[in-house]
Amino acid sequence: MNPIFDFFLQPYRDASSLDIWLEIIAVVFGVVGVWFGKKEHILVYPLGIISTAIFIYICFKFELYGDFIINIYYTLMSLYGWFMWSRMIDGSTLAISRSSRRDQLKAFGIFLVSAAFIVGVYLYFNRFDRYTDYFDTLTTGLCFAAMWLMAHKKIEHWLLWIAANIISIPLYFYKGLGFTGLQFTVLLIIAILGYQQWKKHLNNIPATV
Repeated sequence: MNPIFDFFLQPYRDASSLDIWLEIIAVVFGVVGVWFGKKEHILVYPLGIISTAIFIYICFKFELYGDFIINIYYTLMSLYGWFMWSRMIDGSTLAISRSSRRDQLKAFGIFLVSAAFIVGVYLYFNRFDRYTDYFDTLTTGLCFAAMWLMAHKKIEHWLLWIAANIISIPLYFYKGLGFTGLQFTVLLIIAILGYQQWKKHLNNIPATV
């Protein structure tokens, strides 16, 4: 068989058809959801909730506890972000903006607390013994902070997604979740495009006022 196909399919040899299809569905919904996020469309959240709910099951089954907690947080923050993006304030919805110094400090605080929490979870389960656990901790902190900034439509959330995706691509391939590794590759591209599109939007605001 082709070595490339072997690389992607070997980890799934012992997996059930249900788990394989669930991962594919979660990947598709996740990618499409982020594409809507790039367009500043509210559908980013309901699609994201479906994706993260499926990944909660997958990560728990594969004992990926850091990713398991990440996806629980994603689901909760997606509900919060859905509320924030859809609510009306003075006749208009939340607008794209740059993060203030206070926002950056909050995001950094979320990063530190979430990373420390993940370390605690791994130690509790006696699982902080692989070098991948350190990368899990780093990506968890980045993703938690990114989700909070995203809920408030801060453009900097795209930069955190870019960093998290760059780390996650080889990490998930190594873990044997090939389809998810491909997902993060696509998400990296969308995150770069999303940052460019949101930046262009912000740069055009003074000209339209």
